[in-house]
Amino acid sequence: MTAPQSSPPKREEPTSIAEVVDLVTAYAKQETLGPLRGAGRWIGRGVAGAACLGLGLSLLTLAILRLVQTEWDRSAEGSLSWIPYLIALVFCGICIAVAISRINKDSLNKEPH
Repeated sequence: MTAPQSSPPKREEPTSIAEVVDLVTAYAKQETLGPLRGAGRWIGRGVAGAACLGLGLSLLTLAILRLVQTEWDRSAEGSLSWIPYLIALVFCGICIAVAISRINKDSLNKEPH
């Protein structure tokens, strides 16, 4: 005697093309709009922070340049007038090096919770 074969449970299949289109649309919205909203907020905060840091560091660099030009009399005239600009350039280079060293690439690939 052979055992009766059981048929696999039937899944409920969409009965019309409109239901299939609705399911695909809902799935696409769920999988794309949520992550895009999170990325938009992340990019917006990054742009705002970069703008604030850029403006602040530009003003600080200008302040350092003017401070060296006014307080160091020998650098304001003659053949040494380029030294305050070199000091400001070195300050900018240090700021760039610090900013690059602070980029954490691991957090860019992290899955959201």
